[in-house]
Amino acid sequence: MTNSMTSLMGKKALWLAPLSAAMLMLAGCNNSSAPAESAETDTASDAPLNIKIATESSYKPFSYTDADGKLIGYEIELVDALCAQMKAECEVISQDWDGLIPGLNAQKFDAIIAGMSITPERKEVVDFSDPYFHSGIILIGKKGDDLSVESLKGLPIASQRSTVASQYLQDEHADADIKLYDTQDNAYLDLTSGRVRGMMSDKVTGIDWLKTDAGKDYEVKGQEISTDDDAMGIAFRKGDPLVAKFNAALAELKDNGTYDQITGSYFGTSSTAAAQKAVATTDSVEEAPADAMAAAEK
Repeated sequence: MTNSMTSLMGKKALWLAPLSAAMLMLAGCNNSSAPAESAETDTASDAPLNIKIATESSYKPFSYTDADGKLIGYEIELVDALCAQMKAECEVISQDWDGLIPGLNAQKFDAIIAGMSITPERKEVVDFSDPYFHSGIILIGKKGDDLSVESLKGLPIASQRSTVASQYLQDEHADADIKLYDTQDNAYLDLTSGRVRGMMSDKVTGIDWLKTDAGKDYEVKGQEISTDDDAMGIAFRKGDPLVAKFNAALAELKDNGTYDQITGSYFGTSSTAAAQKAVATTDSVEEAPADAMAAAEK
């Protein structure tokens, strides 16, 4: 009996040995996989941000294309500096103005930088960075013409569709013969061809055009017009944490002088004071319900 029991126990031990070894191997595999997954997660968290940013490429000097079709301009250089500050990999793409906010909210891209004014209507559908520029609007007309902001009734006046300038015309000069265009360039063409008497434009883009051969026979009529929507910001989807990252990067660029350097190279002076003024302006703007047209205003 004892020999039989001993034999049986020996056989059982021999049977259990491979099972125990397999269980140890399995436990070892499970233990080794945990750090691998953690390392993979850590590596992913350290990876640079990949951000797609949309602009409109016919808004000189903010963003436009050169002879080779490359996107250039003030906003393009500012984006490059912001992305370098964040150590992010950014791609800037051109998009029609009317498709910017719809494309952002459809997740076709992550942000918009296109001379977009921070308006109460837009703030209902997107979030904005802190202002990076501040600009009013101007009326442009032919030199020698007695055109003035106070006498636009019945006159054909051009403006780019869905902009602060066009909204100002519709709100304050509804009795003018308002002509709206898909781009600034097309509005300029009708101005120089005589199809319209004047053009209401963003100040910076308008003055830039006046320096060209096409605009040499034209001038600003009257004074710059300031509205509550003079501040420009970068737009993001509602609740996107990218807003905080861009705000931090913009603050760093202002502190280290990069912002002033870029702005000064385009406009001859820093826009820091103007942007700070814009912060105070936007903080005091009352919110209003959004509609499709207002959400697309520049």
